[in-house]
Amino acid sequence: AIVSTGSAESIAVSSLVSYDIYREYFNPEATGDQILQVSRVVIVVFGLCMGGLSIGLFSLGLDLNWIYLFMGILIGSAVIPLWNLMTWNKASGKGAVIAAWSGLFLAIASWLVTALIQSGSINIENLGKNEPMLVGNLTAIISSGIIHAVYSIYIDGEVYDFSKLKEKILLVENDMSGLSVEEQDPVILEETHKWITRRCWILSLSLVVIWPLLSITTRVFSRGYFGFWVLLSILWGFSAATVMVFLPIIESLDEIMLVCNGIWRMLTCQGVVPARRAGIQTSQIRVSATGSIQTSQISGSAMEASQSREV
Repeated sequence: AIVSTGSAESIAVSSLVSYDIYREYFNPEATGDQILQVSRVVIVVFGLCMGGLSIGLFSLGLDLNWIYLFMGILIGSAVIPLWNLMTWNKASGKGAVIAAWSGLFLAIASWLVTALIQSGSINIENLGKNEPMLVGNLTAIISSGIIHAVYSIYIDGEVYDFSKLKEKILLVENDMSGLSVEEQDPVILEETHKWITRRCWILSLSLVVIWPLLSITTRVFSRGYFGFWVLLSILWGFSAATVMVFLPIIESLDEIMLVCNGIWRMLTCQGVVPARRAGIQTSQIRVSATGSIQTSQISGSAMEASQSREV
């Protein structure tokens, strides 16, 4: 879990820096190779910084549970403003920034005040108790949402047209080779958006409302109920792991088979490896006399017309 989280954070930070900072403000005409180079440098720098931060936190005696709960206080105020920006056409960009920072300051203040009122002093142990952490996390999420909504409705009032994103988001080197016709169809994309939205609401209600309600009636868990709780956790973990492992393999099965077929033909000194997909760009892999692999793009109709094999 720690390795996968660190990997995801490194990729996320490098993408933000390379696309949203480097490409947006320093080199708008950056090529794919330049962006990749910046991304690699950011990953190294970010990894070194996080390593140093981890050593510092460890030297302070902060355990993973303390840091995990405190993380909600630090970043929780950005959750609702970001959600609003992606789903609400009246969401204000300036209001999101104001709400995120205001929510952070309010969360830290409420966290410190709660620890002081409850324990009489402020130290690492008192700040790590459940009550101050809970107050700080709730303040971060709720206050930022209220501030952003009020600012967007009563102060800014601008309505954003999401169709402008098609003009703002530019592909690197205008490379469309990784997108099929279906993935560019507005109707299919709208249906996919509805499909995702419904399931996100179901999953959110299940995790945020239904799951915690199961513990209210018991208060103190009996041995049998605790076993049931553990069983649900294990089933959830295995189900999530199964989906994360096998779904990408199933979705990329055609590409995996294409690569495996190309490797086999290279090892057996055979020729062209066709990848048939009607109506979309299709790859051919040619094995040169030196053993190197050369790829080219041909259309589905051209592949149907050409049945030749090169050795």
